[in-house]
Parts: sequence; C-alpha cells; structure tokens
Amino acid sequence: MPGDAMPAEPTSDAVLERELAGLDALEVPTVAGPSLPARLWSAAWPGLLATAIGLFLWQCVYWSNWKPDWVLPAPIDVIKGLWRWELVEGLQITMRRAAVGFGLATAIGTVIGLAMSQSSVLRRAIGSFITGLQTMPSIVWFPLALLLFKLSEAAILFVVIIGAAPSIANGLLAGVDNLPPLWLRAGRVLGARGLSLSWNVVLPGALPSYVAGLKQGWAFSWRSLMAGELLVVIGTKQSIGFLLDRDRTLGDAVGLQSTMLLILIIGIIVDRLIFANIERAIARRRGLLAT
Repeated sequence: MPGDAMPAEPTSDAVLERELAGLDALEVPTVAGPSLPARLWSAAWPGLLATAIGLFLWQCVYWSNWKPDWVLPAPIDVIKGLWRWELVEGLQITMRRAAVGFGLATAIGTVIGLAMSQSSVLRRAIGSFITGLQTMPSIVWFPLALLLFKLSEAAILFVVIIGAAPSIANGLLAGVDNLPPLWLRAGRVLGARGLSLSWNVVLPGALPSYVAGLKQGWAFSWRSLMAGELLVVIGTKQSIGFLLDRDRTLGDAVGLQSTMLLILIIGIIVDRLIFANIERAIARRRGLLAT
C-alpha cells in the first residue's frame, strides 16, 4: 500500500545475534551424570555382595564343624587378625619389593618388546625364547637365583623380573602386531622416524594390549614375590611371605589365614584401583565408553 512503511533492514548486529542463536540451538544438551557417591557405590556393590556371599559360605562351613577351630577359625577371627602391627611392617617390605621389581620388569619388558617389534631378525631370534620364559613357573627360577645371588634381595628381584618381563614384552608385541598399517604410514609421512615413531605412534596404538600385558605381568610378579619371600628369608626382615611361613610353622591358623586374606585384598585393590581405571580411561578416550 502507498501509505505503508517499508520494513527496516535488520542490522548486522541483529543478524549476528540470530545466527549465534541458531548455533546455540544446535548444541546437544548434556545430562548431568551420577554423583561421586553414586558412582562409587555402583562400582563397589558387586564386589561387596560377592564378599558377603563368600563370608557367609565360610561361616556355614565353620558352623558345620568340619574342622576344629584351631585349623579352620571363624571368619570374624581371621578378619580381626588383619589388625596386627607386624602385618603393617611386613606389608611395607613386601610392597617396596613389588614396586621395585615390577618397575624394573616394566622397563626391561618394554624395551625388549619395542626392539622385537622394530626388528624382524630379533623377533625370529628371541621371540619363541621370550614366550618360553613366560610359560615357566616362577618357582623353577629360585634354585638358580639362590646360586647366583645367595640369600639376598637380588635373588627375589631376579625372579620377580624374569617372571613379569616376558608377559609385558609379549603384550606390547601383540599390540604392535594389531596396529593398523595406515597409522604407521601416516606417522612416517608426518616425519616420525625411529624413537619418535615408537613414542608417538606405536606405543599409543598398542596401549590396550600393552596394558593387558602389564596387568598379566603384575600377576606374575606378585606370585613370584610371594614364592620368593616364602623361600628366601633375609635377616630379620619380616615380610608378608615370612609371616605366612612362620604362622604355618607355628600352627597359627588365624595368623596364616589373615595373611592370606591380606594377599588377596592387595591383588584386588591393585586390579580395581589401578589397572581397571587405566583400561576404562583408554576405552573412554577411544570412544568405547560413554563419557
């Protein structure tokens, strides 16, 4: 109509505001996840339930009078036996040995695994030998360890390292074997060579299998350490293995079984608090778990 006013052209600020509003509308709303106590309870209740069932079955066997109290004590007595100061002192010695031995085994196994992954000649030369070492029981190595190092810390560490390092090397090697060739070609195109290629492409790509090898290596090292402490007594160092053997010799069923329970608890804690969280973080970063 002649008397009607023409609509005003939108200003640049108005256009920009409308475009930003449209972009905001495209954002996917995020739903708040469960609280920390809820997550902790969700992770803990299956283990607590399994523990309760196990303790109940143990109590039922105790009630059946299958064995006398001095052979098979009640669960509550064994749990009370965990609160002994000598167990705390022994745990410090044992965990220090475990940390040193597993750390050295990780370093040695990683170097060997990387070397075999980069050299086909080296792999053919010692690949089967490394696998053979992995299959040998740790107790087999103790006569040689005692012959080489006498009754010393080195004898225990030797068995821990030789028990764990092959698993770590094979785990890393399996991860490298399953690495997509495209990743290696992309890394070389971007200029990665030698150590740079291994650190920036090979290790991150092989990380899931490498962590699985570390987990298996820890299991081997923990079992080797317990066997070593049962056989090798160094001075007055009352390690967990020493206490286990002493309680067996004295016929102290409560002390023996509480020490065994502590060994089991340590294995579960290391698995749940360290390796399970590492595996979950890797899976989440690769999009295999919801954030």
